[in-house]
Amino acid sequence: MAYTSSSLHLHKHLLLPKTTRHTNPSSSFVPVAAKINGVNGHSSKKAPNGKVQINGDGKKGVSGKGGAVNGSGSGRKAAAQHINGNDRIHLSVSTGGAGGQDGFGLRVAFQGAPGAYSEFAAKTALPGCDTVPCRAFADALAAVDGGAVDRAILPVESTMEGTALRNYDLLLRHDLVVVQEINLFVHYCLLAMPGVRAAEVRRVISHPMALAHCGRALARLGVDREPVEDTAGAVEMLRSNRMLDTAAIASPRAADLYGLDVLAHGLQDESWNVTRFLLLSKPPSPVTLPMDADAKTSMVVAHRGGSMMVVLKVLSAFSSRNINLTKLEVINNNDGGGGGGGAAAGHPVMILDTSARGAPTLRAFPHVLYVDCEGASHDPRVLDAIKEIERFAVFVRVLGCYAADSNVYDLQ
Repeated sequence: MAYTSSSLHLHKHLLLPKTTRHTNPSSSFVPVAAKINGVNGHSSKKAPNGKVQINGDGKKGVSGKGGAVNGSGSGRKAAAQHINGNDRIHLSVSTGGAGGQDGFGLRVAFQGAPGAYSEFAAKTALPGCDTVPCRAFADALAAVDGGAVDRAILPVESTMEGTALRNYDLLLRHDLVVVQEINLFVHYCLLAMPGVRAAEVRRVISHPMALAHCGRALARLGVDREPVEDTAGAVEMLRSNRMLDTAAIASPRAADLYGLDVLAHGLQDESWNVTRFLLLSKPPSPVTLPMDADAKTSMVVAHRGGSMMVVLKVLSAFSSRNINLTKLEVINNNDGGGGGGGAAAGHPVMILDTSARGAPTLRAFPHVLYVDCEGASHDPRVLDAIKEIERFAVFVRVLGCYAADSNVYDLQ
């Protein structure tokens, strides 16, 4: 799908976490939440020169043994190395579920094999939940639609890729509501069969985005790259086929789950790599927010022309009521120019109109705004803003109202 997209702000909920929540101790997944003590939520550990270390620059790996593949440090075992030569500073440990949710008795569908980042995000958001792997994101949403599961979890944006994940499009095609958000620090590791050394690896397999996020590290290793459907699927393939010349990029928890060795930590090119996930349910939302809850409302605004004028009117509707926006993204799918360039026509965004008489109907729009605002959808100010937008926009659909969770959770 051909997109022209512009994001009008930095996602502050990904950059400046607020407070640490607490996790159910009985959960086998112990999330770690980032605090503001330091830069971008990292620990304020001091370097020898007195400056704050973002990702550290010591000679030891996270486990305290081993150095970096690029030569900064000498370790006794490759499993403790850091590809980029940087320590990962542990974020403050949280002992409770994201948003205080209890997932016992809930079934959550995710895309990928067991051990995928989406599964860990679901377990962090809803400790005690049962996760159901699906081959594709569309299958996960269909499972909720059909009543086979209670929730589906979708990655929708990241600090490295923006909204290139494009799963908002899937959400718009279904009659589902957002009931929870979770921000997960994506920590990439190089995993191999037990006993395999880094020098023996000739090929690395993983999801295409993971390979792209670790491009510089893989170039230094001088290995071939092969994309597969997902990170956990790569680990599963590695284990089931007993590949001794191949490594996979996945999470440290996937290594524990499949019994593999971690050859290197911190492969990602950028130290701050956070993915935002949304949990979806059939309407009406099963989550009830207290009147004084720190809430967020997501919506989509569609129109057919005059993009900048619509953007300014949307901004005015919220700013005049002192409502903060945490996300405003503009999607313009204009037809490609004909001429001799052979440019393909841009496809419109398809949105399920759940308010249509009779059965819900898919409608096509060339221009779409994704909007997240602070405040619950039942807040009088938010309601008034939505009513004002409905007067000039062709179509408005509220995607969900849920507790705002600006923490960033880590799998370490």
